[in-house]
Amino acid sequence: MALTASTKSRDLLKSFFGFDDFRGQQSDIVAAVMQGQDAFVMMPTGGGKSLCYQLPALEMDGVAIVISPLIALMKNQVDALRSFAESDGITHVWNSSLTKREMVVVRQDLSEGNTKLLYMAPESLNKTENIEFLRELKVSFYAIDEAHCISEWGHDFRPEYRMLRQAINAIGRRPILALTATATQKVMSDILKTLEIPKASTFMTSFNRANLTYEVEAKTANVERDVVKLLRNYTGRSAIVYCLSRQKVEELAQVLQLNGLSALPYHAGLDANSRIRHQDAFLNEEVDIIVATVAFGMGIDKPDVRLVVHHDMPRSLEGYYQETGRAGRDGGEGRCVTFYAEKDLDKMDKFLARKPVAEQEIGRQLLLDARAYAITSSCRRKFLLHYFGEEYAQANCGNCNNCQNPESGIDASEHAHLIVDTLALSGGQFRALQVVNTLIGIETSLLKTLGARSMATWGKGSSMAAAHWDDLIRQMMLGGLLQKDLERYGILSVSPAGQKWSSQQGSFTALPFRAFNEDDESGASGGGIRQGAALDSALYDQLKDLNRKMARTRDIPPYALFSEASLQEMATSYPITVDELKTIPGVGEAKAKRFGLELANLIKLHVEEHEIERPGDFAIRSAGQKGNLKLFIIQSIDRKLGLEEIARSKQVSKDDVLQEMEHIVRSGTRLRLDYLIEDFLDEDSLDEITDYFAQDSEDGALDQAVLHFNAEYGELEMRLARLRFLCSIT
Repeated sequence: MALTASTKSRDLLKSFFGFDDFRGQQSDIVAAVMQGQDAFVMMPTGGGKSLCYQLPALEMDGVAIVISPLIALMKNQVDALRSFAESDGITHVWNSSLTKREMVVVRQDLSEGNTKLLYMAPESLNKTENIEFLRELKVSFYAIDEAHCISEWGHDFRPEYRMLRQAINAIGRRPILALTATATQKVMSDILKTLEIPKASTFMTSFNRANLTYEVEAKTANVERDVVKLLRNYTGRSAIVYCLSRQKVEELAQVLQLNGLSALPYHAGLDANSRIRHQDAFLNEEVDIIVATVAFGMGIDKPDVRLVVHHDMPRSLEGYYQETGRAGRDGGEGRCVTFYAEKDLDKMDKFLARKPVAEQEIGRQLLLDARAYAITSSCRRKFLLHYFGEEYAQANCGNCNNCQNPESGIDASEHAHLIVDTLALSGGQFRALQVVNTLIGIETSLLKTLGARSMATWGKGSSMAAAHWDDLIRQMMLGGLLQKDLERYGILSVSPAGQKWSSQQGSFTALPFRAFNEDDESGASGGGIRQGAALDSALYDQLKDLNRKMARTRDIPPYALFSEASLQEMATSYPITVDELKTIPGVGEAKAKRFGLELANLIKLHVEEHEIERPGDFAIRSAGQKGNLKLFIIQSIDRKLGLEEIARSKQVSKDDVLQEMEHIVRSGTRLRLDYLIEDFLDEDSLDEITDYFAQDSEDGALDQAVLHFNAEYGELEMRLARLRFLCSIT
């Protein structure tokens, strides 16, 4: 009998949440929970999973215990629910972040029956003292969010999740609702078995997110430049950039900041207050971009993320699907761009060597699937949906970079039959890797044990690259000719359709394997004038004249507006917009906005008149040592640290610090240097030197300044005074 939500549930949907009707299978899921059934829900990110347990929790007697893996996820959902309710006590978080006073409030609201939803981390639920307290409460049901964490085959396995059934039995058996956005059939069966709910009602929504565009690009040596260029096209719109390591998150966030993009880092290494502050800044649209490890975004209700970038290919397609699913949750545009490099997966494979053998097997299979998706020439949407057990009938989705730039098919019948013959000879013991190694003639210890060298197909495919054979196997799986047994770590077999095709000597048209070129180091360098780029002397002279005129109208010397080095870079790279000017060393966002339009217009006119072909890419500012030094100097000056202390902390010279201060100020950032200068110059001396740099010096040269004052002041005093003057006009 079909389930449907009651009239009371529909009334609550309207009165509390403000929705006129349920979406998709929400009505059936709510009805199942209300009737006390165990249920398993697999619904893509943005499909409305949270409402499936929030609404019945509000309607039922007692408190629903919601198991969630992240504090950030809990906080986001609790804040959202409280915004609808008359009292904050309607929902609480119970985790390690609470103070003793906050914990007293939580326990009191629970004991008095005021709380309808209690969010807990699995570690908190598993504690004996917490179980003892919860046993005294009336529990309506248990909702286990991100349930894929239960399975070792899931992309975010957590041992604490496998202990949940034991804790639930100790508190008191009630219905269980397990929810996830991503799960293969293997993961799903593992979840149901571990939670001991084999007869749970199952609700599965299509994995197809038609509004998302999937793209995979080669990750070159200039990947930071590529990410900056990509994000500049989304200025003012929300974007998430995922990296696999905390260090890369910090480095990339700095690169984006140095290149005028509104970005903040997010990872588990930040203190709790910083993580909350950065997350809230993103949710409240105070910052456009979050650079994060994969934890960010789980359960975060941010509907208008327009771009998700993977700086590194994820460890599994489950992780990839969930992270890309954070784009376009409102049904609008969602672009998903991944930068793929073979060496990244090789590095992850090496990390697996530290794990137990069973985990290594699982991890390597997941990596192989992720790699196959990255290098395929087939429709990415079809590949992704097939991985999750869903067939996609269309030949061209029109919304992935493979379908937007399709390859012509080639006759791969002979090679396809070689694959089928190899599997037939293997006795049902080969995975894709063993098939490939047999065909190209690489004898591993396993293949030696299995006697592969004596097989008729041994080495028959040695003229083709291993990647060709691996990709062809995936295409045959997509075509229904081969199937993979996940229970046996990916053992391949010929499907019934494949057996019929083989017996009839059928033909097979495949897309050619398209190799990635990861060694492209062309394009801009991290800063300064490009190697081999020529200075346009005619343009440089025009820019110098314009700079003088602009400076004169503002009653400042020309060097204080744009330095010769900045003008030379402009005459080399031809920036024709204010945004492009921001990338020029010594310019920066503030100065580009205030003074850059006239320069950009002059350059544009020069380019058009002389039909100049501009460089395709502009230099981006690197977050190497100088990028780190810049941020450290700004923070140190805010804290009023001394010049020597700043230099000693970063193990650089005072000259390096002063030079970087000059770059910072010339780029349009004002530094509060009065506390530093008063250690070297009194007010009268400062005024005297400042007047010289403001009125008598056209180029701001230090050696000329020292001569002007007959060496009364040293170079250090001159540099500080010049900095103070430049700050006054920034």
